[in-house]
Amino acid sequence: MLFCSLLFAPAEQRWLLPQPLASEGGGQAREAAAGLGPPGTPGLPAELVAVLWRRGHGDRTALLQLLDPPAAPDPRDHFADLVGAELRLERACGNGEAIAICGDYDADGMTSTALLVGVLDRLGARPHPAIPSRMEEGYGLNVAMVERLAAEGIRLLITVDNGVAAREALERAAALGLEVILTDHHTLPEQLPPHLALLHPAVTPEGSPFRGLAGVGLAHVLASGLCRRLGRKDGLAVALNLFCIGTIADMAPLNGVNRRWLMDGLPLLGQTRLAGLKALRQLAGLEPGPLDAEAVGFQLAPRINAVGRLGDPLMVVELLTTNDEERALELARRCDGLNRQRRELCLAIEAEALALLEADGPQRSAFLLLAQSHWHHGVIGIVAARLVERFGLPVALLAGEGDGRLRASVRAPRGFAVDRALQDCAELLERHGGHPAAGGFTVRAECLSALHGRLNGLAEAWLAAGGGGRLVEPEALLALTRIDRDFFRQLQRLEPFGIGHPAPVFWSRNCRIADQKLLRGGHLQLQLEQDGAVRRAMAWRWTGETPLRGPVDVAYRLRLDRWQGQERLQLELVGLRASSGGEVVLQWGDRRYWCRLQEEALVIRNAAGDELHSDREEAMAQHPYLQALIREASTALGLTP
Repeated sequence: MLFCSLLFAPAEQRWLLPQPLASEGGGQAREAAAGLGPPGTPGLPAELVAVLWRRGHGDRTALLQLLDPPAAPDPRDHFADLVGAELRLERACGNGEAIAICGDYDADGMTSTALLVGVLDRLGARPHPAIPSRMEEGYGLNVAMVERLAAEGIRLLITVDNGVAAREALERAAALGLEVILTDHHTLPEQLPPHLALLHPAVTPEGSPFRGLAGVGLAHVLASGLCRRLGRKDGLAVALNLFCIGTIADMAPLNGVNRRWLMDGLPLLGQTRLAGLKALRQLAGLEPGPLDAEAVGFQLAPRINAVGRLGDPLMVVELLTTNDEERALELARRCDGLNRQRRELCLAIEAEALALLEADGPQRSAFLLLAQSHWHHGVIGIVAARLVERFGLPVALLAGEGDGRLRASVRAPRGFAVDRALQDCAELLERHGGHPAAGGFTVRAECLSALHGRLNGLAEAWLAAGGGGRLVEPEALLALTRIDRDFFRQLQRLEPFGIGHPAPVFWSRNCRIADQKLLRGGHLQLQLEQDGAVRRAMAWRWTGETPLRGPVDVAYRLRLDRWQGQERLQLELVGLRASSGGEVVLQWGDRRYWCRLQEEALVIRNAAGDELHSDREEAMAQHPYLQALIREASTALGLTP
């Protein structure tokens, strides 16, 4: 991909246009896509073929793997300890044994806990959920929990979505005679804590389709294997229902068995027997019928996540395991209330953070670090992500932890590695962890100034190397005239969308703004017109100037908006820039070219003022460099998908 900027494009956005399809590659992709699906099904539209080709699905085998993934292999061939874990649980179910299910307070951990509690209860065991408090105990199993469970008579413990890092707690469990089944997907330490059995994606063979499982996926493997061993199919539907919720909420990669099980499970969510899921759906205002990944991710998962951030996560476990519909509705209402509280807290903290940044003046730090002792630990990560989206810079928000310490959530744009940055500052931190896009740390107040200076230096070096700004990456050009229900139905064939396979970002160029309206909440509604076609577009949480003038290029995801029983296609904008009036600038390495259409010819001008005309220069059709340049210019000018 090459950077292509329009003249006078907003400085805070960097548009990265898609790699042009070479004629042979595009032809192969179209041939592979033709006829996929039931007899009589048309081939995929050229724009979707272009997206799939650019994502590496250019041959028929890759397309079939995406559209109809193979069934999951026998997990016993991929998890060496699975049979041993099943046998131990079979004995526990037969004896009505008490089992502690030790989870985490995020959506993955809560659904994992609920999955095993619900299934083991059906199979005759006596499962007891145990999740630490976010505010008082922090992440993961701890010694106090182990000692409390042992005092209650627990002799078998299953960790879900945690455990591999809980060495001290599990050494204490071993000393107290507790057996432990570990199911976790976090980074394995060099030396594992004591355990009876381990289910972890990293211990599966290289290339295993189980490699992308989140915590709830591992719980599903364990519960499903036990159900099949005992011949109890009634637990399988429960496990699959909760697998879908937890996998989407945890943003696990949608490949391998994750994709297969989601494709099998999502159509069944609409007919779930779980009273809690039915109550959540009712309060979310979702209409009867099948649920898709978007409805789960944007309607159900936030109501579950809010409890882990602000309330008692055991409430979610009860919600997802109760058979009492009245109790389920009561618990769902509490989840809904906490979700509203979460939204209000986020808005208040975001407004306060923006006021602090404004008070600092126009010269912002390269690394935005803001601290307020009264901010809520449970939501500062959400607000940090919003500030990254707004400013295109790495952000850390800190809240007071007491005893002169502050706890932070860090988020960053792609390209700035949070985990590496925190490691570079390790001597200033009491605790830290994370991955390239997000992390957290605890710091003493007296170290905060030095820490900000160190992080600022890292961010400045990143900016100097070409980082920063909001990156807009459309995957295929789409004319507004092409957007209709038939195109959307073809797009739905590529679902479910998520991490590793996101909803495609399309772009349309030179659109006229027929109407615009700034809505309550700061959202911008547009009516865009191109070649006689008018389409509705929404820019959520708009931060640019209004009113907009002149033709614009827009980058967007295509959604089906449902409102008051009506459905309409809508463009959800992820980027917007002024159109150039027919000329674009290609930045190709250290060279710059100006490209335009002149009658039927493509004209390319270099910095010296020399021009090449595609209808005159025979050499352009032969020289590889010029061929590539023509393809880039054609994509930028909207001549090809």
